[in-house]
Amino acid sequence: MLYSVKYGHQKLSLAIPDTCPTDVIEPITVLPLESPLEAFEAALDSPLGHPPLSALPQPSSVAIAVPDETRPFPVRDLLPPLLERIFAAFPKLDHRRITIVVGGGLHEPPDQAQLDRVLPADLHGCTVVSHDARNSAICRMGVTSRGTPVEINAAYACAELKIVMGMVDAHQFAGFTGGAKGVVVGCASAAMIARNHSLLSHAQAFAGNLEGNPVREDLNESGVIAGVNIAINVALTAEKKIAALFVGDPQLVLRRAAQETRALYGHRLHKKYDVVIASCGGLPKDICLYQAQKALDAARHCAAPQGKILLVAECSQGIGDDVYEDYVSRFTCQQDLLKDFTQHEFKMGAHKAFLFGRVAVAHELVLHTELSERDTSRCLLRKGDAQQTLDAWFGMNPHAETAVITYANSTFFYTPEV
Repeated sequence: MLYSVKYGHQKLSLAIPDTCPTDVIEPITVLPLESPLEAFEAALDSPLGHPPLSALPQPSSVAIAVPDETRPFPVRDLLPPLLERIFAAFPKLDHRRITIVVGGGLHEPPDQAQLDRVLPADLHGCTVVSHDARNSAICRMGVTSRGTPVEINAAYACAELKIVMGMVDAHQFAGFTGGAKGVVVGCASAAMIARNHSLLSHAQAFAGNLEGNPVREDLNESGVIAGVNIAINVALTAEKKIAALFVGDPQLVLRRAAQETRALYGHRLHKKYDVVIASCGGLPKDICLYQAQKALDAARHCAAPQGKILLVAECSQGIGDDVYEDYVSRFTCQQDLLKDFTQHEFKMGAHKAFLFGRVAVAHELVLHTELSERDTSRCLLRKGDAQQTLDAWFGMNPHAETAVITYANSTFFYTPEV
């Protein structure tokens, strides 16, 4: 039988024998909220685990963290009604004492054109700050129990009332985005982000998992130290419409939002597969190898212990990251790379080599890609034609349990016990 997956701008057809039980794992269709602004107003009236704004004493200052344009959070829709609530709750507060910090973690800080695209046109005199993880004024607020320095943009850290707005979705090693993450990554120093992300090698650091996940637990603790009061999180449909919305204490919001996101988008994992075909979903998810790696998190979690993984990723823009490319090309085998990575200081970019490597040593991994043989070899990966690879695998196991993941970059699994 023929199965189709996206590959760049095109589709790739793959033949799988009828003798192989095959499951196609596709995104779940989710309907948007009928009245998202009404839902937002209701959530502001009754926040989870936190008094509404109208019940708070007037603060001397307010900071609101919002994501940059790399995240499709509806800032233009939700920031205006939030500001109206703040104005009504604290009528004597000078609007200049309300600071909106646009944070994107290690992304380049947004310029004025980007700010204009992210923010509503009328901010009623509120102050706007673009966060720069390497150059902004930073306030060191403490250290987590895992040794992460809590270093936050000073414009945010020094406010009395702190709010964060952001998306909640699965994250390949933080479990889920959301909660205080828009501050403790989005508005954090480069050193803080690197230290937190160094925990990604832990066995419990995977998409859809909060319990015992050191990356997520470290972020939660950082949020408490940073004094984040209120989180506003949304889950979005594939069309970027609001499917669920949550307001309140950051950790309570995270847990409620994670439960809802798991129910909306997660796939129950009832069995593991002998062969996993993982497509990134085409452009832009497979634009380069660096981005395509995210598809392997879903693939590795549904692959059997000796399962084989075919990654379908065009990579029209090549490898995609100089730090990753320079680091991985220093080694001749994945085992040496993994050993080196765990023995030295964490470095962003190099972490992609670790994420590829842990899959490649545990599974037979083949890439169907436009990358050259030279580039795939330099990245310690194996290139192969998709159909020829599958024919060989099915020739060895004509009854292989097979999974076809059509949008693996945005797919995550959970066990029925969760």
